[in-house]
Amino acid sequence: MIKQEIVDNVSEATGLTKVETEAVMNGIMAIIIEALSKNERVELRGFGTFAVKHRLPKKARNPGTGEAIYLEERYVPTFKPAKKMRLKVLNTLK
Repeated sequence: MIKQEIVDNVSEATGLTKVETEAVMNGIMAIIIEALSKNERVELRGFGTFAVKHRLPKKARNPGTGEAIYLEERYVPTFKPAKKMRLKVLNTLK
């Protein structure tokens, strides 16, 4: 599913126009991105938690050449689904 399909579904379910729905969705995404850039957690109960995880520098290998490469320390965004979501997906896909 792509963003536009989500906008269409939410618009239909709420009675908002697609333009209004997309503006709300863009606002939510911008707030989440801004919070993560400040190293803050974003918790959406029943959905999941967005956070930033620190990765230490490490030695890795280029799978194509086998050459050793070194990865610098970095911060990566992570998402941990809520138990409710995880169980719903698990039970639906069985």
